[in-house]
Amino acid sequence: MGSGCSYLSYSSSTCIATPLSISSSSSSSSSFKLNPRSFLFHNPTNLSTQLRNQTPLRCGRSLEMESQKPIMFDVEKFDDDFVQNLVYDALVWSSLHGLVVGDKTYQKSGKVPGVGMMHAPIALLPTPFPEIHWKQACDVAPIFNELVDRVSLDGKFIQDSLSRTKKVDIFTSRLLDIHSKMLESNKKEDIRLGLHRSDYMLDEETKSLLQIEMNTISSSFSGLGRLVSELHQSLLRSYGDHLGLDSERVPKNASTFQFADAMAKAWLEYNNPRAVIMVVVQPEERNMYDQHWQSSLRNTHNIVTIRKTLAEVENEGRVLEDGTLLVGGQEVALVYFRSGYSPTDYPSESEWNARLLIEQSSAVKCPSIAYHLTGTKKIQQELAKPGVLERFLDNKEDIAKLRKCFAGLWSLDDPEIVKKAIEKPELFVMKPQREGGGNNIYGDDVRENLLRLQKDGEEENAAYILMQRIFPKVSNMFLVREGVYHKDQAISELGVYGAYLRNKERVIVNEQSGYLMRTKVSSSNEGGVAAGFAVLDSIYLN
Repeated sequence: MGSGCSYLSYSSSTCIATPLSISSSSSSSSSFKLNPRSFLFHNPTNLSTQLRNQTPLRCGRSLEMESQKPIMFDVEKFDDDFVQNLVYDALVWSSLHGLVVGDKTYQKSGKVPGVGMMHAPIALLPTPFPEIHWKQACDVAPIFNELVDRVSLDGKFIQDSLSRTKKVDIFTSRLLDIHSKMLESNKKEDIRLGLHRSDYMLDEETKSLLQIEMNTISSSFSGLGRLVSELHQSLLRSYGDHLGLDSERVPKNASTFQFADAMAKAWLEYNNPRAVIMVVVQPEERNMYDQHWQSSLRNTHNIVTIRKTLAEVENEGRVLEDGTLLVGGQEVALVYFRSGYSPTDYPSESEWNARLLIEQSSAVKCPSIAYHLTGTKKIQQELAKPGVLERFLDNKEDIAKLRKCFAGLWSLDDPEIVKKAIEKPELFVMKPQREGGGNNIYGDDVRENLLRLQKDGEEENAAYILMQRIFPKVSNMFLVREGVYHKDQAISELGVYGAYLRNKERVIVNEQSGYLMRTKVSSSNEGGVAAGFAVLDSIYLN
């Protein structure tokens, strides 16, 4: 899966959901307050403009429903026969429309297309979500796109912000080494493509939409996420009268096509009709169908795409004197990473050599090494400090919109916040500089690790950041996996995609590009669609 797979985590005893990866309100401990009634985080900035209506950008049909009562699904009222009919129709639709993943029980399911397929894990019905927060998430997507691009151009900021992390995190250090080599050679990326996903959770106490992370590499499920939205629209058209639901309230989702269009436009900017797009993949990928939905551009744009692992790139690739990247004898116009975000993607020096080779070439990278590093947790935490956004953005209204959705995020250099995290570890998440989910530290483990770091010395502090845990609403949901539905208490996370393309000073694409909802049972600290805990979902505006 992609780095966008920073999945939900949850403590059943305290009903606190834990975010999956990046964001903040301020590095100053003075901005952190504990609510004595519920120990929830309170951010006055988030609340001050919470009810302000915002216009969505390419968010599908906008529905004026603020005056209506919130839609709540009472799953208890549906009998088993009715739900089984819904499940059957959902499974048929998924099979016919490619809403599938590889079945891990089949050895070849991660390598050979069409072998060992099964339906993707799904929520049977969409999750209710306030339209005002949907509009907010759509509205800030182009602003975050622009922010990522501007930060990526400030090599000194990236290197300085991650300088201490580099000393204690080998993976980040290797990425920074490649970035440093590009700076030293004065390597310019004139054509820059970003396919991002910003993830949010809706805090139940403050009714604030809080950002968890900004994924800048391998933002997954733009393919299957669109299909889930269409599945739910189809089910509501067939069963809406019985359910009391309107299919028009599920926003249209064009994530697959918008990402594909952005890739095609980047290919056009490269200006060689014989060049190919190369998708960098893991050796075994059960989520290949999500990738194929986005990257199969031959029929839609008459562009040839190839799939290669980093090891294959190192073995088959070379860069010509003029910067042209050749892989298997084919010139590569665009390199799209669906791998390379985790240390496990670099089992040997071959993979690191391939990453460096790609960066040294004139091919468009999605992402470039600078875009990749801009998505790290430490950069997010640095951007949350007072006055830092102003270094990169000029529009005060845009800056205010971003800060409104920042959650609490702090450096471990802040003794006051570390003290509070030791006293109340259930209110915090401890995060390393990793993508892909499953890396975060929760609950009592937060206290134990902070005490260990205090004992061992401060240097290793730079490998982590602290983020507040978010308190989302828990709802009863029907979750379908392996053809069987389960009624569970669940929590959800909204991801909003953004596409950004520029060539030198010309911005070609900057837009919100669809969405993804992920829902999981609320009884486990673990999470992840592929890992067997989370399911793909869509939203129902209310």
